[in-house]
Amino acid sequence: MLIQPIDYRSPTAAQQFAASLHNTGFGVLTHHPLSQALVEQVYAEWLAFFKSEAKHDYTFDPDKLDGYFSTEMSETAKGSSKRDLKEFYHIYPWGRFPSQVSNAARQYYQLGAELAAELLQWVETYSPPAIQARYSMPLSEMIKDSQQTLLRVLHYPPLHGDEDASAMRAAAHGDINLLTILPAATQAGLQVIAKDGQWHDVPSDFGMLIVNIGDMLDEASQGYYPSTVHRVLNPTGAAAKQSRVSLPLFLHPRPEVVLSERHTAQSYLTERLIELGAIKK
Repeated sequence: MLIQPIDYRSPTAAQQFAASLHNTGFGVLTHHPLSQALVEQVYAEWLAFFKSEAKHDYTFDPDKLDGYFSTEMSETAKGSSKRDLKEFYHIYPWGRFPSQVSNAARQYYQLGAELAAELLQWVETYSPPAIQARYSMPLSEMIKDSQQTLLRVLHYPPLHGDEDASAMRAAAHGDINLLTILPAATQAGLQVIAKDGQWHDVPSDFGMLIVNIGDMLDEASQGYYPSTVHRVLNPTGAAAKQSRVSLPLFLHPRPEVVLSERHTAQSYLTERLIELGAIKK
């Protein structure tokens, strides 16, 4: 499997993008409207924040799940027994925001959500008529004014060599939401599993935007757009001594949005958060 980058400016970009999502679960865009300078500013500011003690002033709220999650509070992927080797910060429109950084991450959140609405329109336009008919509303409407869309600023700290042999920066997992948009991180390492069961590198040149399907879009499209399992490998050599910063924006519908006959967005999210151990039954 080879994921071919798609030029956002191309007149056939929407069709190519939807086809890539259907065939691979991923799409990679070039010449997209998200500012690379803004992304790099966010990376630099938040790397400094993660290296500071100030992060502990924003330890996550267990009820709201906003704020800072330490490596000891990191996720354990479904099916894995080890926590991922990462720390991160959850940014919601209503959540706490560190005074030690500028408003750049909030600006990115807004711009990313606007682009995601357009990408969801592309996805719906090129859904087969039978699949379109099952959407409870236009896909882009599902995220309109959503307070659940989450910007996660991720920091994968340098490795020290004494980590558990089975622990990974991010173990194999699928995302919960509709779409995730992700600027190329400060290091490579993202891989996706193909239909043949083999792992493949996702293109990650700076300036590229990686978009993947989450479980909610899989549910809403009856599997036509598959939520694809992906992971972040532990680096080796000199790269292992360097931080990796990543900036996924998880596009979540409003809680009451109907995904399928089985689930609303809220019931689906609750089920998955219980599976991840983020909340208790």
